[in-house]
Amino acid sequence: MYLKDFEIRWSDVDANRHLANSAYLNFMSHTRMAYLMGLGFTHKTMAAHEIGPVVFYEHIYYFKEAFLGKPVRVSMEVVGMSEDGKFFEFHHNFYDDKGRNFAHCEMMGAWIDLKTRSLTALSEDFLAAFNKAEKPDNFRVLTKEDTRKFVKIPKDLA
Repeated sequence: MYLKDFEIRWSDVDANRHLANSAYLNFMSHTRMAYLMGLGFTHKTMAAHEIGPVVFYEHIYYFKEAFLGKPVRVSMEVVGMSEDGKFFEFHHNFYDDKGRNFAHCEMMGAWIDLKTRSLTALSEDFLAAFNKAEKPDNFRVLTKEDTRKFVKIPKDLA
């Protein structure tokens, strides 16, 4: 499990004076990018391969409030990936300074080819980096059906 430490800043709280929803999203994306950079997915290497990560959904479950000035530890685990690396599922947990879990998130995403603007499989070197990474016991190979379990169809204005 990958862990990243943060402190709740003034800009991270909302009108209710607790950690804002947008801050949860920012902490998770920062944690994911730090993890990916550790695997070699830096701005430079992703630019060279002309790929970038995209998020399909982030389902957040809130258990307790978190407040200004308090430390936060955010975990990240790769719980699923398609055989070609195109799709991935990450789980995040949020912990307070006593190790108590106060939120959980399940997110799914994919890689986009920045030239064609379409989803793409990972190159062999990036796929090898992911395959070497530690996997939790609940890791699974994602299928196309896994990526469609929360299908929503856009509805345009008439």
